[in-house]
Amino acid sequence: MHIPDGYLSPQTAVPFVVAMVPIWGVAVKKVKENLRKREVPVLAVGAAFSFIIMMFNLPIPGGSSAHAVGAVLLAILLGPWAACIGVSVALIIQALIFGDGGILAIGANCFNMAFIMPMVGYLMYKLIKGQADAISTRGIIAAALAGYIGLNVAALFTAVEFGSQYHLFQTADGTPLYFMYPIKVAIAAMLSEHLTLAGPVEALVTALGVWFVGNSYPELVARKQAIMFNGGVADNV
Repeated sequence: MHIPDGYLSPQTAVPFVVAMVPIWGVAVKKVKENLRKREVPVLAVGAAFSFIIMMFNLPIPGGSSAHAVGAVLLAILLGPWAACIGVSVALIIQALIFGDGGILAIGANCFNMAFIMPMVGYLMYKLIKGQADAISTRGIIAAALAGYIGLNVAALFTAVEFGSQYHLFQTADGTPLYFMYPIKVAIAAMLSEHLTLAGPVEALVTALGVWFVGNSYPELVARKQAIMFNGGVADNV
């Protein structure tokens, strides 16, 4: 799902970087207000887990890749704003040090995987789980579906972003300047891989992660995660 350099025009890539600056600002503020001190190491471990799982890439025709992200698992455990920070750190390190994802495309990649994915996944999780216990059958199914849906929504955003370049930026003779395939091809290629391969892996990782943490550290998944959305203040001990 990482967009490499050269697939987005500067007119597209730069606004995504600009858009992510206030998003990161809000995320930092929310994390400072709501993340308990004893949960900070969990955020660090979550960012490292996301970094590692994203390194297992399945190439997609056209230059992108399919892989699990771990963003929804982190959102379920610590809230979507904490997930935004953790996954963004992983993505920035991957781009700057390992060349996984473009430097100019950092804003777009963070928007898709560190903002859209945990937000959508977290909302789906809360909607499907309802009042059920996190490690109940319904809670685990909710986690799996949230991971699956969150990943595929992020993949759809990614496909639209680089697929639109074909239509928006061409030379006088119709040669595309950036991405070389129309948007329908980009969407078909991205979603076919994520719906059938990366999505189920993301669902499994999210469900197993919630089950493991819920059984090993029940206080972590039992806390009221809605505080990350409603602006409340958590116990910072």
